[in-house]
Amino acid sequence: MADRWRAAVDQGLCVGSGLCVSTAPHAFRLDGATRRSRPVTPEVEASDAVLAAAEGCPVEAIVLRLGDGGEPVFPPAE
Repeated sequence: MADRWRAAVDQGLCVGSGLCVSTAPHAFRLDGATRRSRPVTPEVEASDAVLAAAEGCPVEAIVLRLGDGGEPVFPPAE
């Protein structure tokens, strides 16, 4: 895994289920005003927990890219 990933949450897709927060609380938070998830910081440490949060999102709202090059981590490039 790369050392850092850029994480983004599509606010138009996010339903605020909180699965990402429970899976990777160091990387994602629920915004109290919008009731949508957001990354804690624009870049996160690459980890199995962050990848599991993206893979487990029920609406596939989380996108992960390599921090240094921008290549897709999740969803994978087709």
